[in-house]
Amino acid sequence: MRAMFVLGVGLSKKLLILMNKLSKKIIDEAIKKNVEDALREDIRKIDLSENIIMGKKKACGVLIAKQSAVLCGSAWFNKTFSTLNKNIQVKWLFKDGDYFKKGSKLCEIKGPYQDLLKGERVAINFIQTLSSVATNTHELTALIKNFPTKIYDTRKTIPGLRIAQKYAVLTGGGNNQRLGLFDQVLIKENHINAFDNLENLLKQLKKLKLTNKIQIEIENINDLKLALAYDVKNILLDNFSIKKIREAIEINQKKALLEASGNITKKNIIHYAKTGVDRISLGTLTKNIKAIDFSVIIHPF
Repeated sequence: MRAMFVLGVGLSKKLLILMNKLSKKIIDEAIKKNVEDALREDIRKIDLSENIIMGKKKACGVLIAKQSAVLCGSAWFNKTFSTLNKNIQVKWLFKDGDYFKKGSKLCEIKGPYQDLLKGERVAINFIQTLSSVATNTHELTALIKNFPTKIYDTRKTIPGLRIAQKYAVLTGGGNNQRLGLFDQVLIKENHINAFDNLENLLKQLKKLKLTNKIQIEIENINDLKLALAYDVKNILLDNFSIKKIREAIEINQKKALLEASGNITKKNIIHYAKTGVDRISLGTLTKNIKAIDFSVIIHPF
């Protein structure tokens, strides 16, 4: 792979094609805010250790992988250093979405020693978290690659990192459900409770001509039949057993898109995909993650 020095933010063409509502503009805005917040949290107005490194020494840092994973978050990494000093150069040997092995040298960073020290932990924090989401997603999508079922994320994300984590899901080969409450409606149990029962809610949605524009979460076969009777086109099967999902697919007859969610893990996801359900959504993609281990080693030159 040809190495390139990158200043600022870069996104691969493949990921740009995958993005729909998660546009480059939205991602760029998130990167800027995420990095500014993280640097403010870590440095505030001063780095107390800055004066330990006297003078204006130049340095070169190397990002090393301490375990195998899928890379994600290079744009956040780049932005951290460019925010501190626009003259810092980052040369990547891998790109987001690439699988790397333990011990791999992922990138080189060149710039003032003091600024590399200021940015290393913040930069690693982003990349260790987003690479974890991408790796988690990649492992699950790989398990069901021979089935038409697609994997989707949820809103169960780390506060402040919603866009970043959804980008990481895309990087790992998954798909984004809604970005938030502002871009898509998902009717859940607590919405239904406000109308006493599902049919009352469906009547209201039909009156507003919204039954084919929203997603409804249902918990049993009777509610599925009711939702289909009101022409709902996007139905989430909440905590359905594999047997019940097969029954739901038979009743549905491809009238609506069916999404399975709840208690789906790496151990049983293949069995869910074998049912032929259209989508599987997993909160575990973004909330049950373990940071990928990286280190940055810095030397003067």
